Amino acid sequence: MSLRSPMGRVLGLGSAKEGSGHWWSQRVTSVALLFLTLWFVASLLRFPAFDYELVTGWIGKPVNAVLLTLLVATTVYHSQLGVQVVVEDYVTAKMPKLLLMMFINFIHAALAALGVFAVLRIAFGVAA
Repeated sequence: MSLRSPMGRVLGLGSAKEGSGHWWSQRVTSVALLFLTLWFVASLLRFPAFDYELVTGWIGKPVNAVLLTLLVATTVYHSQLGVQVVVEDYVTAKMPKLLLMMFINFIHAALAALGVFAVLRIAFGVAA
């Protein structure tokens, strides 16, 4: 028997003790993506053309490289959070769910690493 009120029981984090943290992470990354995407689109609209030299020169500027790296990392993390929720909600068998979650985490980590590597490679001017 618990002495907690019904409202007190509802406001808890649940059995996993991490539900609200996941929810907040999705909301924070959404807000971050809103601002980063607005910056990215506004920057692209200012280009007179999309020549290779112009775009690589733009990425090579430190502020643009940092913001583009944040955009890539935040997009991949937000995607991973969303796909995780879908798998947790719709895959019921334990072993397929575990394997799918491992695969999803691996793919998202690889995508983040590739995206950040590409931006940094251009930003630091490493020849192909």
